[in-house]
Amino acid sequence: MAAPPGAGKSTLAAFLRELSLTHPGLCPLTVIGMDGFHRRQEYLLSHTTVRNGVTIPLVRIKGAPVTFDLDLLHQAIARVAAGEECGWPVYDRLLHNPRENALHVAGELVLLEGNYLLLKEDGWRSLRRYADYTVMITADPALLRRRLITRHILSGKTPEEAAAFVDGSDLPNARTCLERSDSADLTLTLQPDDTFSVSVSAPSADKNSMMR
Repeated sequence: MAAPPGAGKSTLAAFLRELSLTHPGLCPLTVIGMDGFHRRQEYLLSHTTVRNGVTIPLVRIKGAPVTFDLDLLHQAIARVAAGEECGWPVYDRLLHNPRENALHVAGELVLLEGNYLLLKEDGWRSLRRYADYTVMITADPALLRRRLITRHILSGKTPEEAAAFVDGSDLPNARTCLERSDSADLTLTLQPDDTFSVSVSAPSADKNSMMR
């Protein structure tokens, strides 16, 4: 499941997991994310990239595709897709670094969520081959901006700090996801009232249904 920052992918994934565990007859769902494959903070501080003709440290654009360890992500997804029980890292916002083997991955049904899982770029594009089914969440960038600013204010930033961070980091990453991702089997479009419009790739599917 690919989605830009602020589109509610983690909340939706958590809901689907809870649903799978509380409704008899459903296969238990394991949820994992790609955020545990952020490169370590010390790497981001010591390495640079060029953005708009200016050389900047990678830490300035943390969360952009280039700040993830894509090779390591490939290796981990391949193990899960092969049915191997294994550990999985998660990103610790207090440490500003991943915690290795924080989750145990097992079971027949695994949902991987992240911003760039359907990105149409070298290296990222080949991730799709591991998926039996793909989901993309889209949203209007202005709606995402409002949601992201609110999120950062609730976490302790001033409105000015929140807006500056969103405009400098979160929103460019959101646009990368929205503008450079491939199509999915199922597309959910976030609405201002927190509902999703649903578009399914199958020709016979109802492409204008709504779900909450």
